[in-house]
Amino acid sequence: MQPLTKSETVIGPRGPHAHAGEQRPLATLPRPVRVCFVIDELAPAGTESQLAALIRHLDRRCVRPYLCLLRGDNPTSQALEPDDCPILRLGVGSLRHPRTLLQMGRFLRFLRRERIDVVQTYFADSTYFGIPVAWLAGVPHRLRTRNNVGHWLTPLHRRLGRLLNVFTTQSLANCEAARQALLAAEQPRPETVLVLENGVDLERFRAVPPLTARPATGKMRVGVVANLRPVKGLDIFVRAAALVHARHPQVVFIVAGEGEQRAALEQQVMAEGLVEHFSLPGHLTDVPRFLGDVDVAVLSSHAEGMSNALLEYMAAGRAIVATRVGAAPELIVDGVHGLLTP
Repeated sequence: MQPLTKSETVIGPRGPHAHAGEQRPLATLPRPVRVCFVIDELAPAGTESQLAALIRHLDRRCVRPYLCLLRGDNPTSQALEPDDCPILRLGVGSLRHPRTLLQMGRFLRFLRRERIDVVQTYFADSTYFGIPVAWLAGVPHRLRTRNNVGHWLTPLHRRLGRLLNVFTTQSLANCEAARQALLAAEQPRPETVLVLENGVDLERFRAVPPLTARPATGKMRVGVVANLRPVKGLDIFVRAAALVHARHPQVVFIVAGEGEQRAALEQQVMAEGLVEHFSLPGHLTDVPRFLGDVDVAVLSSHAEGMSNALLEYMAAGRAIVATRVGAAPELIVDGVHGLLTP
């Protein structure tokens, strides 16, 4: 755990009346905005990767980031922690555990001590934990993030979400579909829900060869980048692979990712007779390199917000087949930039 240090005054952005090249005395400059991001833990997944990239690229002259992890005590999460950012790990397992009240008090004192200006939360547990505490601590800006269409919401989640509207100053969605889903399920005031789209670091994909430069091996490679979870529709991808294989036995299928569905998918691959043509290589550390070896990239999800995988496929210039979910129709014109399917 990185020690939490007192914030220092650094060179801030120019004011509205500053002139180019003007050097303002350090003592008169406003301090950077102090933003505390709250998330359950870090993982090699879309939202977590986006947050880590955001923290790394923030201009420290303007924004001083902090990262609060409800858990974050596993090696994977710790390995993904960004540098140059104070980290607070709270060790909260279940929100129902009595110890959680002690950690809420610890977080409240931290927010007041560091004079945090903005708290932004990700995922349900972090939002239920972080937003009320930020309100109690007097943090002026309290933001929750919704990067999906709420496919996981239960009636209890909807009621809790509506209660949180009282304590939340702004909600952020990563696409219009996610915004509309949030408005319908939890009914915040529409003017408080904004769309802030995901981005992708194009520099990482500069070295990916175009499809025309792919070596002629005689085997077409169809790939997916996804966590192995039911919402990703990978069982449908395996069924589609079986149909394609029956007509084009030279095609190879690869699903890069890890998760709870691995055993079930391995059994399905075996049942479909695809063992020699289908691979599940596990967690992916180099997405551009993987996509450089793929001809067609697939998104088979039942639900998405703005899919990071889809943005990466586009950045790599791959042929795309995607389900018509979330922001996919906003990114892809069917038959022009890729193929969309219901």
